[in-house]
Amino acid sequence: MSETVVELKGVSKWYPGAEDRKVLEGIDLEVCAGQRFAVVGPSGCGKSTLLNLLGTLDLPSEGEVIFGGQNLQGASEKDMAALRSEEIGFIFQLHHLLPQCSALENVLVPTLALANRPDESEVMERAERLLKRMGLGDQMESRPSQLSGGERQRVAVVRALINQPRLILADEPTGALDEDNATKLMDLLIELNEEESVALVLVTHDLEMAGRLGDVKELREGKLGE
Repeated sequence: MSETVVELKGVSKWYPGAEDRKVLEGIDLEVCAGQRFAVVGPSGCGKSTLLNLLGTLDLPSEGEVIFGGQNLQGASEKDMAALRSEEIGFIFQLHHLLPQCSALENVLVPTLALANRPDESEVMERAERLLKRMGLGDQMESRPSQLSGGERQRVAVVRALINQPRLILADEPTGALDEDNATKLMDLLIELNEEESVALVLVTHDLEMAGRLGDVKELREGKLGE
């Protein structure tokens, strides 16, 4: 049986002044190592809120978030920031690369936040290996402005993977890409999920892309179903 990475227990979420409409209501969800699934649903239904809760970027109004067996209720922001740096990789529709840094430097940025800095030669080897695998071996010194949209998004994927996270959270990662680049990016995410046993949760409005993950969950009226 696969190890549980993160679990939501009875999680609801609302925002100040909106108690009469819960964005999420009574969500129970377990994400295990090596698991992958997509979350679909209408615009504004709370898909990104769900990812933010799984990624500890937000806290529930009710319920519990348990990461690696640790209940995060009452955890300090410092502890949660460390957890995000070490255990979670985020991929967004907009890549948020640093314009003044090369592709390789952008990939290495997350390693600077680790409490226990990895061996420099090992992390450099991993960064270069992953960039080459993404077809970016000859673009390592290029800045984001010199890369295509698909190349920038692939750099963002490598950046999300550099600290060998247990969980990848992808929020509309193909939304700004053409069909060919979107397909290539999904191929890479699925391969990495299988080879590194990293859990993958992907939010998308594209039902065809969602179906490629093999498991699709629908979020509607605050509730999550198959």
